[in-house]
Amino acid sequence: MAAILYSYRRCPYAMRARMALKYASIEVEIREISLRDKPASMLQISPKGTVPVLQLGDLVIEQSVEIMHWALEQSDPDGWLTVDQQLANDWLNTNDGPFKNLLDQYKYPNRHPELNPQEVLDSAVALMLDPMETALSKQAFLMGEHLSWIDVAIFPFIRQFSMVNLEQFEALPLPKLKHWLAKRLESKLFQSVMYKYPVWVG
Repeated sequence: MAAILYSYRRCPYAMRARMALKYASIEVEIREISLRDKPASMLQISPKGTVPVLQLGDLVIEQSVEIMHWALEQSDPDGWLTVDQQLANDWLNTNDGPFKNLLDQYKYPNRHPELNPQEVLDSAVALMLDPMETALSKQAFLMGEHLSWIDVAIFPFIRQFSMVNLEQFEALPLPKLKHWLAKRLESKLFQSVMYKYPVWVG
């Protein structure tokens, strides 16, 4: 049975899963969902109702990083997994935890009127962007001189952060991070997973 991925094009969690599946040459049927009208077939196998969800026959994988690792266990031609996993997971935990919270506060200031937007930006830079700049000043990628799964896992969130206020982002003194982001945006891998599918109904 062909793999099925329930996805939402602009979701950073879904992006990381799609890139890993594409890189690993996993044939998958992409089912683009509507967040306002989620398909019953997805909710039946994953009641939490968030994407991505990968269905492989009776096996259902509901977490984006687990989908990435499953895909890389099938095929990892460029050695995305051959890095210090503890350090990679430290990056992941910061990104998916406190940085994601700051990203939401930065992107939706109207939902957080009690917060100072500049302080939110400063906190995000100190927590995530400055440490990334430091790492990328020493090497081409977060874990060394070759692309790894953690670059791919984090990139969609940095992309989303940069797009909140592009002028403000461009003013930040983060040349290495901006170069890293630009290269990921220009990559054939990223471009290949951003096709606009019609909303799947079923």
